[in-house]
Amino acid sequence: MVSNPQRRAALVDAGVEVLAREGARGLTFRAVDAEAGVPVGTASNYFTGRDDLLRQIDARLHERLAPDPEALAELLKAPRDHVLITAFMHDLMARAQRDRTGYLGLLEMRLEATRRPELRASYTKTVRADLEHGMEFHRAAGLPGGDETVAILYVAMLGLILEHLTLPGVLDGVLPGVSVPDGLVERIVTTIVPPPTA
Repeated sequence: MVSNPQRRAALVDAGVEVLAREGARGLTFRAVDAEAGVPVGTASNYFTGRDDLLRQIDARLHERLAPDPEALAELLKAPRDHVLITAFMHDLMARAQRDRTGYLGLLEMRLEATRRPELRASYTKTVRADLEHGMEFHRAAGLPGGDETVAILYVAMLGLILEHLTLPGVLDGVLPGVSVPDGLVERIVTTIVPPPTA
């Protein structure tokens, strides 16, 4: 197995591009080689098989879509309230929009996991760990609400991101005067974590 970390990373990112554009069925070593602009056969030197490539894409996508530590630290300077949760959800939406390809890659991983039990087990474990980390972060940060708040925000934001990145016209104008996605982010948080009444 070849060990050139930069080349491997470039191949994994090329795999993300192929996965997002063509779906899991189009994710071949040949397609990854072409996307990365490397000679045919290069990817097969870096990955033991398609499952290995998918596992590495999974890990890379979670890195690419993770919050920026400096932005997170800046947000955490604010009071622990409804406004801060709204800022976190806006940050989540902004990351999904900035790396639309990465997020679509995650969605394709979900679809592929429905067809492959071994990938489903691995991917479920990764996504569940992310959700539990979010719950732990919420508690440790002293944000309002508890695990139920995080779980409901997770489901609502997942739905909003899915619609906005795949079929944005579905949400346009659905609530008159509410912008997509920012206004909907604020409505989601206000519904789940109402601001304190005066």
